[in-house]
Amino acid sequence: MFPSSEPVRLIQLGAGSWGREWLNVIGQSPDVRLTGLVDLDLEAAQRAVAANGFADVAVATTLADLLGRVEADAVVNVTVPEAHADVSISALRNGLPVLCEKPAAHTISAALSMAAAAEVSGRLLMVSQSRRYWRHLEALRRQVARLGRLGIVECGFFKAPPLRGFRLEMPYPLLRDMAIHQFDLARHLIGSEPVWVRCESFNPQWSWLAGDAAAQVAAAFADGTRFGFTGSWCSAGMETSWNGSWRINGAGGTAVWDGDHEPRAQTAGGEPIPALPGTGPEQVAGALAEFVTAVREGTVPASEIHRNVLSLAMVEGAVRSAQTGERAVLAHLLDEAYEHALATERRPELREALASWPSVHQVIGNPGTR
Repeated sequence: MFPSSEPVRLIQLGAGSWGREWLNVIGQSPDVRLTGLVDLDLEAAQRAVAANGFADVAVATTLADLLGRVEADAVVNVTVPEAHADVSISALRNGLPVLCEKPAAHTISAALSMAAAAEVSGRLLMVSQSRRYWRHLEALRRQVARLGRLGIVECGFFKAPPLRGFRLEMPYPLLRDMAIHQFDLARHLIGSEPVWVRCESFNPQWSWLAGDAAAQVAAAFADGTRFGFTGSWCSAGMETSWNGSWRINGAGGTAVWDGDHEPRAQTAGGEPIPALPGTGPEQVAGALAEFVTAVREGTVPASEIHRNVLSLAMVEGAVRSAQTGERAVLAHLLDEAYEHALATERRPELREALASWPSVHQVIGNPGTR
C-alpha cells in the first residue's frame, strides 16, 4: 500500500481538450502531484503544462521516454479511445497503476486484454466513469433503494454541443463516446447486469456529425428490469443535463432526476422519499479521489477494469444491434470478444492469463442469455 502522507506522483498521457481538463483537476488536488505529461504533439504538451501552472513538469512524446527521467507512482490515461489499451497495458507492464478515461477500449476484446494485463502486473486499472460521482446521484441511489423491485428505468439525453476533433467523424458518436455514461449509470442504479440490447440509430438531416447522432435503445437486465435510452447530440433548445433526465419506477414507488439538481421520489402511497445527497468530490475529481484511495489502501474501485467491461459491452451491443437490426445478446458478444482476444493477443504473458480464465463470464460477470 502507498503511504497516505505522500501525494501520489502522476504521469498524464494526453494533452488534448479533455486532457487539459484533467490537468486542471490534478492541479487542484492535494493528494496527487503531476511529474510528467506525454503527448504525440510535444508543443501541445508544453503549452498545456504552462497554461496549468506546471512549469517544472517534464514532457515527452512517449511514456518510455519519460519513465527514465521522472519518478511516478501511477498513470492517468487521457489519450483517444483507440490508444487506451496499448497505453494502459504499457504502463501496467512498467509497474504503474492506471486511471484510464472511458471507454476502457475501442473493443471488448481489447478491454479483456487490459484486464489480463492488470492481473499479470498485479496493478490496478480503473476506468474513469466520472458521471458516477455526483452528490445528487448518491441521493438518487438511496431513494431507489426504497423503491423495491424495479420495473422500468428510462433516460433521455438531448444536447447539441459544438463537438470538435475525432468525434465529428466517428460512425456512432452518440453511442460510442457519450451513451456509455448513461449505460454505466443504468448498471449503477439498477444494481444488476444487462442481458441484451436492442438499438435503432440514425442521423437527423440537420446533423453536423458524420455518424449517427441519435439513437433509441432498449435493454433488459438480469433481474427483469427494463432500461430505455433515447438520445441525440444534435437537439438544440430545451437541452437536458449531461447526465440525462431519469425516471425510475419500482414496485414501491417512483424517482425522477433531471441530472443536475436534487432528485424527487415518492412511495406508491404518495409519501415523499427524502433526498440525502453525498458529500464527496464530483465528476473527474471524484474519479481521481477514488483512484487515489484505491492506490493507497489497496481497495477495489467500482469501475475497476473487470467490473467495467459490461458497460462497454452495452455500447458494443447497441452498435451491433443498430448495424444488424437484431437484438444483441451480451453473453454472445463476450464469448466472441474472448475468442478474438485469445486469437490475436501477441503478448505471451497476456495470452496465458486469458487462457487461464475458467470462462469470460466468471471473470467479467455473467449477463445471462435471456
